[in-house]
Amino acid sequence: MSGNLLSTQPAPEERAAELPLRPGSLDEFVGQGAVKSNLALAIKAARQRGEALDHVLLFGPPGLGKTTLGALIANEMGTNLRQTSGPALERKDDLAAILTSLDEGDVLFIDEIHRLNRVVGECLYPALEDWRIDIILGDGPTANSVRLNLKPFTLVGATTRAGLLSGPLRARFGLTERLLYYDRGDLERIAERSARILGIGLDSGGGHILAERARGTPRVVNRLLRRVRDHAQVHHENFITGAIALEALEALDVDEAGLDLMDRIYLLTLIDKFGGGPVGLKTLAVAIGEDPDTLEDVVEPYLIQIGFINRTPQGRVATPAAGVHAKGERGKR
Repeated sequence: MSGNLLSTQPAPEERAAELPLRPGSLDEFVGQGAVKSNLALAIKAARQRGEALDHVLLFGPPGLGKTTLGALIANEMGTNLRQTSGPALERKDDLAAILTSLDEGDVLFIDEIHRLNRVVGECLYPALEDWRIDIILGDGPTANSVRLNLKPFTLVGATTRAGLLSGPLRARFGLTERLLYYDRGDLERIAERSARILGIGLDSGGGHILAERARGTPRVVNRLLRRVRDHAQVHHENFITGAIALEALEALDVDEAGLDLMDRIYLLTLIDKFGGGPVGLKTLAVAIGEDPDTLEDVVEPYLIQIGFINRTPQGRVATPAAGVHAKGERGKR
Protein backbone atom coordinates (compact mmCIF):
# COMPACT_ATOMS: atom_id res chain seq x y z
CA MET A 1 0.00 0.00 0.00
CA SER A 2 1.16 3.53 -0.75
CA GLY A 3 -0.05 5.03 2.54
CA ASN A 4 0.76 8.75 2.45
CA LEU A 5 3.02 8.35 -0.58
CA LEU A 6 0.70 10.43 -2.79
CA SER A 7 -0.26 13.02 -0.18
CA THR A 8 0.47 16.59 -1.22
CA GLN A 9 0.98 17.51 2.44
CA PRO A 10 4.52 17.23 3.85
CA ALA A 11 5.11 14.63 6.53
CA PRO A 12 7.17 16.04 9.44
CA GLU A 13 9.89 13.44 8.97
CA GLU A 14 10.46 14.30 5.30
CA ARG A 15 11.10 18.03 5.66
CA ALA A 16 14.83 17.42 6.02
CA ALA A 17 14.78 15.21 2.91
CA GLU A 18 13.07 17.98 0.90
CA LEU A 19 15.58 20.71 1.75
CA PRO A 20 18.48 19.59 -0.50
CA LEU A 21 16.07 19.31 -3.43
CA ARG A 22 14.83 22.87 -3.20
CA PRO A 23 16.21 25.34 -5.77
CA GLY A 24 18.51 28.12 -4.61
CA SER A 25 17.34 30.78 -7.06
CA LEU A 26 14.35 31.69 -9.21
CA ASP A 27 16.34 30.58 -12.28
CA GLU A 28 16.59 27.06 -10.83
CA PHE A 29 12.88 26.94 -9.96
CA VAL A 30 11.08 24.78 -12.54
CA GLY A 31 7.56 25.65 -13.66
CA GLN A 32 5.10 28.40 -12.68
CA GLY A 33 6.45 30.60 -15.47
CA ALA A 34 4.05 33.52 -15.05
CA VAL A 35 4.52 33.62 -11.27
CA LYS A 36 8.31 33.53 -11.63
CA SER A 37 8.27 36.29 -14.23
CA ASN A 38 6.09 38.57 -12.12
CA LEU A 39 8.17 38.00 -8.99
CA ALA A 40 11.47 38.49 -10.82
CA LEU A 41 10.31 41.82 -12.25
CA ALA A 42 9.00 43.09 -8.90
CA ILE A 43 12.18 42.00 -7.10
CA LYS A 44 14.43 43.69 -9.66
CA ALA A 45 12.44 46.92 -9.44
CA ALA A 46 12.44 46.92 -5.63
CA ARG A 47 16.19 46.34 -5.52
CA GLN A 48 16.81 49.16 -8.00
CA ARG A 49 14.80 51.51 -5.77
CA GLY A 50 16.46 50.20 -2.61
CA GLU A 51 13.06 49.42 -1.10
CA ALA A 52 11.42 46.44 0.51
CA LEU A 53 9.44 44.31 -1.93
CA ASP A 54 5.66 44.75 -1.87
CA HIS A 55 3.81 42.19 0.25
CA VAL A 56 3.15 38.95 -1.65
CA LEU A 57 0.25 36.50 -1.37
CA LEU A 58 0.84 33.03 -2.83
CA PHE A 59 -2.15 30.72 -3.07
CA GLY A 60 -2.87 27.33 -4.55
CA PRO A 61 -3.00 23.63 -3.65
CA PRO A 62 -0.37 22.19 -1.27
CA GLY A 63 2.96 20.91 -2.56
CA LEU A 64 3.36 23.36 -5.47
CA GLY A 65 6.22 25.45 -4.06
CA LYS A 66 4.77 28.31 -1.99
CA THR A 67 7.26 27.84 0.85
CA THR A 68 10.12 27.46 -1.61
CA LEU A 69 9.16 30.68 -3.38
CA GLY A 70 9.03 32.50 -0.04
CA ALA A 71 12.62 31.48 0.65
CA LEU A 72 13.68 32.40 -2.89
CA ILE A 73 12.19 35.88 -2.54
CA ALA A 74 14.41 36.47 0.48
CA ASN A 75 17.43 35.04 -1.37
CA GLU A 76 16.83 37.22 -4.42
CA MET A 77 16.32 40.32 -2.27
CA GLY A 78 19.49 39.53 -0.29
CA THR A 79 17.63 39.70 3.02
CA ASN A 80 16.81 37.41 5.93
CA LEU A 81 13.85 35.02 6.03
CA ARG A 82 11.68 34.49 9.09
CA GLN A 83 9.11 31.68 8.88
CA THR A 84 6.01 31.00 10.94
CA SER A 85 2.41 29.93 10.41
CA GLY A 86 -1.04 31.30 11.07
CA PRO A 87 -1.90 28.80 13.83
CA ALA A 88 1.41 29.55 15.62
CA LEU A 89 0.51 33.23 16.04
CA GLU A 90 -2.03 32.85 18.81
CA ARG A 91 -1.66 36.27 20.46
CA LYS A 92 -0.80 39.82 19.42
CA ASP A 93 2.32 39.55 21.56
CA ASP A 94 3.56 36.65 19.39
CA LEU A 95 3.20 38.80 16.28
CA ALA A 96 4.77 41.85 17.92
CA ALA A 97 7.83 39.84 19.00
CA ILE A 98 8.45 38.71 15.42
CA LEU A 99 7.77 42.04 13.74
CA THR A 100 10.03 44.04 16.05
CA SER A 101 12.90 41.60 15.40
CA LEU A 102 12.86 42.12 11.62
CA ASP A 103 15.57 44.17 9.94
CA GLU A 104 14.82 46.46 7.02
CA GLY A 105 13.80 44.53 3.92
CA ASP A 106 13.51 41.18 5.72
CA VAL A 107 10.93 38.66 4.52
CA LEU A 108 8.34 37.30 6.95
CA PHE A 109 6.75 34.13 5.57
CA ILE A 110 3.42 33.13 7.16
CA ASP A 111 2.13 29.75 6.03
CA GLU A 112 -1.59 28.98 6.35
CA ILE A 113 -2.18 32.70 6.70
CA HIS A 114 -5.92 32.10 6.37
CA ARG A 115 -5.78 30.55 9.84
CA LEU A 116 -4.66 33.75 11.59
CA ASN A 117 -7.14 34.57 14.31
CA ARG A 118 -9.10 37.78 13.83
CA VAL A 119 -7.40 39.79 16.59
CA VAL A 120 -3.90 38.99 15.33
CA GLY A 121 -4.95 39.70 11.75
CA GLU A 122 -6.31 43.14 12.66
CA CYS A 123 -3.09 43.89 14.55
CA LEU A 124 -1.19 43.09 11.34
CA TYR A 125 -2.99 45.71 9.20
CA PRO A 126 -1.11 48.83 10.42
CA ALA A 127 2.16 46.89 10.38
CA LEU A 128 1.72 46.18 6.66
CA GLU A 129 0.67 49.71 5.71
CA ASP A 130 2.33 52.12 8.12
CA TRP A 131 5.19 50.07 9.63
CA ARG A 132 3.81 50.33 13.13
CA ILE A 133 2.13 48.12 15.68
CA ASP A 134 0.11 49.09 18.73
CA ILE A 135 0.22 46.90 21.81
CA ILE A 136 -1.60 47.17 25.12
CA LEU A 137 0.43 47.10 28.33
CA GLY A 138 -1.37 46.28 31.58
CA ASP A 139 -5.02 45.51 32.27
CA GLY A 140 -8.15 47.41 33.12
CA PRO A 141 -8.09 51.16 33.89
CA THR A 142 -4.28 51.22 34.08
CA ALA A 143 -3.77 49.74 30.62
CA ASN A 144 -1.75 51.83 28.19
CA SER A 145 -1.42 51.63 24.42
CA VAL A 146 2.16 51.74 23.18
CA ARG A 147 3.03 52.32 19.54
CA LEU A 148 6.11 50.52 18.20
CA ASN A 149 7.67 51.63 14.93
CA LEU A 150 8.81 48.88 12.58
CA LYS A 151 11.40 48.70 9.83
CA PRO A 152 9.95 48.20 6.35
CA PHE A 153 9.63 44.48 5.62
CA THR A 154 7.94 42.13 3.15
CA LEU A 155 5.16 39.78 4.22
CA VAL A 156 4.82 36.66 2.08
CA GLY A 157 1.56 34.93 2.92
CA ALA A 158 0.84 31.41 1.72
CA THR A 159 -2.56 29.75 1.69
CA THR A 160 -4.49 26.91 0.13
CA ARG A 161 -7.78 28.69 0.95
CA ALA A 162 -7.51 32.25 -0.36
CA GLY A 163 -11.27 32.69 -0.07
CA LEU A 164 -10.99 32.49 3.73
CA LEU A 165 -8.79 35.60 3.96
CA SER A 166 -10.56 38.75 5.06
CA GLY A 167 -11.02 41.47 2.47
CA PRO A 168 -8.90 44.01 4.40
CA LEU A 169 -5.99 41.57 4.66
CA ARG A 170 -6.11 40.61 0.99
CA ALA A 171 -6.16 44.29 0.01
CA ARG A 172 -2.82 44.85 1.70
CA PHE A 173 -0.90 42.52 -0.63
CA GLY A 174 0.72 44.29 -3.56
CA LEU A 175 1.30 41.04 -5.44
CA THR A 176 -1.16 38.14 -5.51
CA GLU A 177 -0.02 35.04 -7.39
CA ARG A 178 -1.86 31.76 -7.96
CA LEU A 179 0.19 28.58 -8.30
CA LEU A 180 -1.20 25.97 -10.69
CA TYR A 181 -0.69 22.22 -10.95
CA TYR A 182 2.42 21.35 -12.98
CA ASP A 183 2.36 19.80 -16.41
CA ARG A 184 4.14 16.54 -17.11
CA GLY A 185 7.13 18.15 -18.81
CA ASP A 186 7.94 20.35 -15.81
CA LEU A 187 7.56 17.39 -13.43
CA GLU A 188 9.98 15.38 -15.57
CA ARG A 189 12.54 18.20 -15.35
CA ILE A 190 12.06 18.34 -11.57
CA ALA A 191 12.58 14.57 -11.32
CA GLU A 192 15.74 14.80 -13.46
CA ARG A 193 17.17 17.61 -11.33
CA SER A 194 16.36 15.81 -8.07
CA ALA A 195 17.86 12.56 -9.37
CA ARG A 196 21.16 14.36 -10.06
CA ILE A 197 21.18 15.80 -6.54
CA LEU A 198 20.40 12.40 -5.01
CA GLY A 199 23.04 10.66 -7.13
CA ILE A 200 20.62 8.25 -8.81
CA GLY A 201 20.52 7.44 -12.52
CA LEU A 202 17.24 8.28 -14.25
CA ASP A 203 16.47 7.96 -17.95
CA SER A 204 13.68 9.74 -19.82
CA GLY A 205 11.36 6.75 -19.50
CA GLY A 206 11.74 6.65 -15.74
CA GLY A 207 11.18 10.41 -15.48
CA HIS A 208 8.07 10.13 -17.63
CA ILE A 209 6.53 7.41 -15.44
CA LEU A 210 7.25 9.34 -12.23
CA ALA A 211 5.80 12.56 -13.66
CA GLU A 212 2.72 10.75 -14.97
CA ARG A 213 1.77 9.53 -11.50
CA ALA A 214 2.77 12.59 -9.44
CA ARG A 215 -0.63 14.31 -9.33
CA GLY A 216 0.76 17.49 -10.89
CA THR A 217 2.76 18.15 -7.71
CA PRO A 218 6.55 18.53 -7.24
CA ARG A 219 6.37 17.26 -3.66
CA VAL A 220 4.80 14.02 -4.86
CA VAL A 221 7.23 13.49 -7.75
CA ASN A 222 10.18 13.91 -5.37
CA ARG A 223 8.63 11.51 -2.85
CA LEU A 224 8.02 8.91 -5.56
CA LEU A 225 11.59 9.36 -6.78
CA ARG A 226 12.99 8.69 -3.31
CA ARG A 227 10.94 5.51 -2.92
CA VAL A 228 11.71 4.24 -6.43
CA ARG A 229 15.37 5.05 -5.76
CA ASP A 230 15.31 2.55 -2.86
CA HIS A 231 13.98 -0.12 -5.20
CA ALA A 232 16.55 0.68 -7.90
CA GLN A 233 19.42 0.78 -5.41
CA VAL A 234 18.63 -2.68 -4.03
CA HIS A 235 17.54 -4.43 -7.23
CA HIS A 236 18.83 -2.51 -10.25
CA GLU A 237 22.28 -1.00 -9.68
CA ASN A 238 21.05 2.47 -8.74
CA PHE A 239 19.46 3.30 -12.09
CA ILE A 240 15.79 4.01 -12.87
CA THR A 241 14.35 3.17 -16.28
CA GLY A 242 10.69 3.27 -17.27
CA ALA A 243 10.35 -0.47 -16.65
CA ILE A 244 12.02 -0.21 -13.23
CA ALA A 245 9.81 2.73 -12.25
CA LEU A 246 6.71 0.73 -13.26
CA GLU A 247 7.91 -2.26 -11.27
CA ALA A 248 8.53 -0.17 -8.15
CA LEU A 249 5.30 1.80 -8.35
CA GLU A 250 3.27 -1.37 -8.84
CA ALA A 251 4.79 -2.68 -5.63
CA LEU A 252 3.89 0.62 -3.96
CA ASP A 253 0.28 0.30 -5.23
CA VAL A 254 0.34 3.46 -7.36
CA ASP A 255 -1.47 2.98 -10.67
CA GLU A 256 -1.10 4.68 -14.05
CA ALA A 257 -3.59 7.42 -13.16
CA GLY A 258 -1.71 8.28 -9.97
CA LEU A 259 -4.32 6.61 -7.76
CA ASP A 260 -3.55 4.64 -4.62
CA LEU A 261 -5.58 1.90 -2.97
CA MET A 262 -7.92 4.26 -1.11
CA ASP A 263 -8.66 6.21 -4.29
CA ARG A 264 -9.58 3.00 -6.09
CA ILE A 265 -11.73 1.74 -3.21
CA TYR A 266 -13.59 5.07 -3.31
CA LEU A 267 -14.24 4.82 -7.06
CA LEU A 268 -15.23 1.17 -7.06
CA THR A 269 -17.57 1.70 -4.10
CA LEU A 270 -19.20 4.69 -5.78
CA ILE A 271 -19.63 2.82 -9.07
CA ASP A 272 -20.36 -0.75 -7.98
CA LYS A 273 -22.43 -0.17 -4.82
CA PHE A 274 -24.19 3.05 -5.76
CA GLY A 275 -24.41 2.83 -9.55
CA GLY A 276 -22.09 5.79 -10.00
CA GLY A 277 -24.18 8.07 -7.80
CA PRO A 278 -25.37 10.50 -6.84
CA VAL A 279 -24.69 9.45 -3.26
CA GLY A 280 -24.15 11.54 -0.13
CA LEU A 281 -20.68 11.86 1.37
CA LYS A 282 -21.67 10.40 4.75
CA THR A 283 -23.29 7.37 3.13
CA LEU A 284 -20.21 6.83 0.98
CA ALA A 285 -17.94 7.18 4.02
CA VAL A 286 -19.93 4.54 5.96
CA ALA A 287 -19.75 2.14 3.00
CA ILE A 288 -15.98 2.57 2.73
CA GLY A 289 -15.34 2.66 6.48
CA GLU A 290 -13.50 5.98 6.35
CA ASP A 291 -14.00 9.38 7.95
CA PRO A 292 -16.03 11.82 5.77
CA ASP A 293 -13.51 14.63 6.31
CA THR A 294 -10.70 12.38 5.09
CA LEU A 295 -12.61 11.57 1.93
CA GLU A 296 -13.47 15.22 1.30
CA ASP A 297 -10.05 16.72 2.08
CA VAL A 298 -7.63 13.96 1.05
CA VAL A 299 -9.23 11.60 -1.47
CA GLU A 300 -11.68 13.69 -3.47
CA PRO A 301 -9.59 16.72 -4.56
CA TYR A 302 -7.39 14.73 -6.94
CA LEU A 303 -10.30 12.66 -8.25
CA ILE A 304 -12.08 15.92 -9.09
CA GLN A 305 -8.91 17.38 -10.61
CA ILE A 306 -8.55 14.51 -13.08
CA GLY A 307 -12.26 14.45 -13.88
CA PHE A 308 -13.23 11.17 -12.21
CA ILE A 309 -15.93 12.51 -9.88
CA ASN A 310 -18.20 15.54 -9.54
CA ARG A 311 -19.63 17.04 -6.38
CA THR A 312 -23.30 17.92 -6.98
CA PRO A 313 -26.08 19.17 -4.69
CA GLN A 314 -27.51 15.63 -4.80
CA GLY A 315 -24.19 13.97 -3.89
CA ARG A 316 -21.04 12.50 -5.44
CA VAL A 317 -21.24 11.32 -9.05
CA ALA A 318 -18.72 9.21 -10.99
CA THR A 319 -17.88 10.41 -14.50
CA PRO A 320 -17.58 8.21 -17.60
CA ALA A 321 -13.79 8.47 -17.33
CA ALA A 322 -13.99 6.98 -13.84
CA GLY A 323 -16.04 4.09 -15.22
CA VAL A 324 -13.39 3.35 -17.85
CA HIS A 325 -10.65 3.37 -15.21
CA ALA A 326 -12.67 1.17 -12.85
CA LYS A 327 -13.29 -1.34 -15.64
CA GLY A 328 -9.54 -1.60 -16.15
CA GLU A 329 -8.99 -2.13 -12.44
CA ARG A 330 -11.54 -4.96 -12.35
CA GLY A 331 -9.73 -6.59 -15.26
CA LYS A 332 -6.55 -6.76 -13.20
CA ARG A 333 -8.18 -8.71 -10.38
